[in-house]
Amino acid sequence: MDIVDNIELTYLSISDYEALKEAMVESYTGLSNPFWNRNQIETLINQFPDGQVAIKVNGQIAGVALCIIVDSSKYEHLHTYRQITGDYTFKTHRPDGNVLYGIDVFIKKEFRGLRLGRRLYDYRKELCEKLNLKGIAFGGRIPNYHRYAEEMSPKEYIEKVKRKEVHDPVLDFQMSNDFHPSKILKNYLEGDPDSKDYAVLLEWDNLYYEVKNEAPSAIKTVVRLGLIQWQMRPYSNLEELMQQAEYFVDAVSGYRSDFALFPEFFNAPLMAENNHLSEPQAIRELAQYTQEIVQQFSKLAISYNINIITGSMPEIQNDRLFNVGYLCHRDGRIERFEKIHVTPDEAKIWGMEGGNNLQVFDTDCGKIGILICYDVEFPELSRLLATEGMDILFVPFLTDTQNGYSRVRHCAQARAIENECYVAIAGSVGNLPNVHNMDIQYAQSMVFTPCDFAFPSNGIKAEATPNAEMILIADVDITLLRELNQYGSVRNLKDRRTDIYDLKKRKRKE
Repeated sequence: MDIVDNIELTYLSISDYEALKEAMVESYTGLSNPFWNRNQIETLINQFPDGQVAIKVNGQIAGVALCIIVDSSKYEHLHTYRQITGDYTFKTHRPDGNVLYGIDVFIKKEFRGLRLGRRLYDYRKELCEKLNLKGIAFGGRIPNYHRYAEEMSPKEYIEKVKRKEVHDPVLDFQMSNDFHPSKILKNYLEGDPDSKDYAVLLEWDNLYYEVKNEAPSAIKTVVRLGLIQWQMRPYSNLEELMQQAEYFVDAVSGYRSDFALFPEFFNAPLMAENNHLSEPQAIRELAQYTQEIVQQFSKLAISYNINIITGSMPEIQNDRLFNVGYLCHRDGRIERFEKIHVTPDEAKIWGMEGGNNLQVFDTDCGKIGILICYDVEFPELSRLLATEGMDILFVPFLTDTQNGYSRVRHCAQARAIENECYVAIAGSVGNLPNVHNMDIQYAQSMVFTPCDFAFPSNGIKAEATPNAEMILIADVDITLLRELNQYGSVRNLKDRRTDIYDLKKRKRKE
């Protein structure tokens, strides 16, 4: 191969036909019909010009990729190359279809080793995303299968190629470019003795595909989080406390935040008036405010156009005390969440019990999870939420000492890495000298990310000043999570060995 002065990806032109024919004859020496005729190429170019591209090196055709758009129902069942191409007429091309179907890809032998094939596939992927198609599919040859046909089935052959026990130049290349085998196609390509007329249906899924919907959609991909690092201070009554809460909601909504996150037990200052009571009695008096606070937060969520996570508050149900919070959507919906694991102190001092409800919440910014403080130290909970599609985990917390805070902080960061999600934690700072069991607080609110090239190298998107009242605003990009899941340096969710372990949520007992 001569020195490469120029590599160019271009749309295929009918004027390229003679050079294309020569290149195909040279590349497909083992096939009985190695090239497309001029009318067929002209039909492809006229029907779908964006789908027919060539790689040229120093002005010479080095490789070509041809494709059409089909309805996915056309290849969901077993099919042949002749059928999918409409008897080689390409009448099966549907501009309103939902899958990009590969007709041909090849690189001339003299140009192999320059990774030109990867460029062609990258173009196809970009085209698929641009056209909002579900994915890419094609029947891939297995040209080395004829060497093993007497000793193994096509299925066994494919499994050995996957395990790198057998080399197949085509299948190895396709899988290295993120295509996954989905089924075996018998008698797919006529006149392919090297593959024994078998092929493998290979597919690539478009992570950004959006189902066409006539109704307007408001799902956001870049989400702005507003974390409230709340100062514990005396309040005379509920009205004063809610004035301060509204101040913060106003502040974060002024920055066009999508979420406002309050800490665990942010309303604890209201217990001061009951400090003469025992701790169990005082916390139960505080629970009397919970529903009124929720209703006021819901009104704020609507009027300030922001989703509010209320932190958590004590709540009594059937004479039993729980630690709960509410998600007040900006459209007026209200949803409840519970602390599953209460701390030994909560159980011993207040007689508090753990809840049973664990769920993912659907919002206008995608799926979120909420775990209260101690719950984030139990990795099973967030993993269950991740398997249900959670993208952002919110953790309202309350810690009195730095070592308590460190447990929450480091566990929260681990949850972001292992579940390929964002984690936002918000806590309270300051002192409450007139409230038993709530006298000191320590916090540094933060937003954590996975650790990979698209994210901060230390996994910290934003962090507040320790032990100072403030708000923290941070943007998180959901599309980066999709890319991480597919192309990350490591893929914690995808690489789980579910063949040897599994995690399931038990049905709740009434």
